[in-house]
Amino acid sequence: MEQIVREVVLDQVLPRDLPVRRMEVRRISIVPDAAVGWHTHNGPVFGSIETGSAFYQLRDEPEIVLGPGDLFYEPADERIRFDAGPEGVSFLAYFPLTDGQEAALDLVD
Repeated sequence: MEQIVREVVLDQVLPRDLPVRRMEVRRISIVPDAAVGWHTHNGPVFGSIETGSAFYQLRDEPEIVLGPGDLFYEPADERIRFDAGPEGVSFLAYFPLTDGQEAALDLVD
């Protein structure tokens, strides 16, 4: 029996080269049924659901429900909807940032 198992769970190709200078990781918690609504980020965001659930939708693609252990990717400058489920949601969000860049979220219609 192997003592260490390594499994790729997400291998996301980015649309362009990104000169990453630092990685910011945030634990984000959203109360039950809170709607963040449609938004964009100024850089890619990767995430992992810790507890609860979230409704995730990218552009006009079908909505999916994310639960504990699920991973997600939010591309830079794309319309995304990420709303808390009935039990709320807590997740880790990973922001690869370029030199001098701060992570930003902009609400859109």
